[in-house]
Amino acid sequence: MINKVQTMKITKVCKTREIVTINGMYPGPTVHAQEDDRVIVKVTNETPYNATIHWHGVRQRLTCWSDGPAYLTQCPIQAGQTFTYEFTLVQQKGTLFWHAHVSWLRGTVHGALVIYPKTGVPYPFPNPYEEHVVILADYWFKDLQKLEKRVLASGGGAPASDAYTINGHPGPLYNCSKNDVFKIDVIPGKTYLLRIINAALNIELFFSIANHKLTIVEADGEYTKPFTVEQLMITPGQTMNVLVEANQPIAKYNMAIGPYMSAQFVPFQNFSAVAHFQYSGVSLTSMALPAPLPFFNDSLPVKNSMNGLRSLHATNLPLEIDTDLFFTIGVNVEQCHSRTPNKSCQGPNGGVFKASMNNVTFVRPSISLLQAYYNRLHGYYTDDFPEVPLKTYDFVNGAPNNIPNNTQSLNGTRVSVLEYGARVQLILQDTGIVSTENHPIHLHGYSFYVVGYGTGNFDPMTAEINLVDPPYMNTIGVPVGGWAAIRFIADNPGVWFIHCHLEVHTSWGLSMAFIVKNGEGPLETLPHPPADLPRC
Repeated sequence: MINKVQTMKITKVCKTREIVTINGMYPGPTVHAQEDDRVIVKVTNETPYNATIHWHGVRQRLTCWSDGPAYLTQCPIQAGQTFTYEFTLVQQKGTLFWHAHVSWLRGTVHGALVIYPKTGVPYPFPNPYEEHVVILADYWFKDLQKLEKRVLASGGGAPASDAYTINGHPGPLYNCSKNDVFKIDVIPGKTYLLRIINAALNIELFFSIANHKLTIVEADGEYTKPFTVEQLMITPGQTMNVLVEANQPIAKYNMAIGPYMSAQFVPFQNFSAVAHFQYSGVSLTSMALPAPLPFFNDSLPVKNSMNGLRSLHATNLPLEIDTDLFFTIGVNVEQCHSRTPNKSCQGPNGGVFKASMNNVTFVRPSISLLQAYYNRLHGYYTDDFPEVPLKTYDFVNGAPNNIPNNTQSLNGTRVSVLEYGARVQLILQDTGIVSTENHPIHLHGYSFYVVGYGTGNFDPMTAEINLVDPPYMNTIGVPVGGWAAIRFIADNPGVWFIHCHLEVHTSWGLSMAFIVKNGEGPLETLPHPPADLPRC
């Protein structure tokens, strides 16, 4: 495939603006493949901006160079440059997606990656009559690169987006958008598979269809035991496949998305985007039936969805652990050191927003971390990321940003080094330093088993751990004021980013990187970089 990063003019919600796209499409083109296919995508950058593409959820076996996060595994593709991504979908199938991984470009540069089972291999659920990709996003009138720079320069938070979209369409509730509506035409009695992707920058979303139930059969490109919900919450970075039966009276039904905002004091767009799930034979003038959505901070449907997620086949689940890690995650406020505090210290109490893992705010290096590691270049990172928090306190309820609990974070490009084949358990613990919040944490290069989660501070004595059928995911919404426990085997050498998929939190430094060392022989060793790898 040849893909061009291009700018184009687009008119949404009464305003025309220029956005960055792939091949002039918003959302971008769907990439179709089959399990075990080799994927080769040539990307040429025809914009003045830096660009990269991350293949979200692809495990990149021995192809870390093609993972895509800027300054982690590659330098960005600069204006006029070309880079070819090449990787094999080893034993992977289902719905994943691709998106830009530099600045906030993924706001408009994203699309679906649909991987079918091998020829002749059926789905483990009844064959749907039709399949549809449904990409959820937030939409901004502002230039997203400039917006990120402005937010970081201000020291304050990000503004609310201007709209939500379903497959690029805001739907009839927004101004000037009566005809800017995505719709799925359905035949009574048939079953439809919706491949739902949350590509939004900074918001978790509820999804529901009026009068229809959703049966989840896959999450993050892995089959689940089917279970049925009225609504689901999907975080940025997650994908979910649901079966919907067209078993209602002939009518037009709304498919709606709305915000799940678990943090306090954060501005957000509290408005729904709507699409139509309409039965053939419905009159063109008929009103659409409204789809109920939970209240914006209702965590109960979120918990219900998590409780229902169960792996269909939990193979390769590490029962014994030899590397036990505990990372706190959250937002911090740094003291103001600026000469112009009114301009650049707009965080709480005249401070500057930062975010951290184990109180370390990640600083991106000036060259790619993978190149620094591979070429043994010194001075770009240190391998002393703490395995447990540097300070302990009441993580969920305590620790405001002041003495005696000074939780100001340290800045640094620190990584954690894992031995090849290490059996890792990682506890992700939400903190309430500024506000507790559901944080969608994404690990590159791996999927992981979510063996437990709960509210409050993690307590190994009382935590319920599922070692029978935990879901296998690549992005986990760590519960608001709670924790999640994940397990994986570090069997893919390279540099792997782990970060919050709320883009503003990544910009503030809620991330770190694992270096997984080589094992024995060529099948356990990271190959040399491709010849056309971009330079910084």
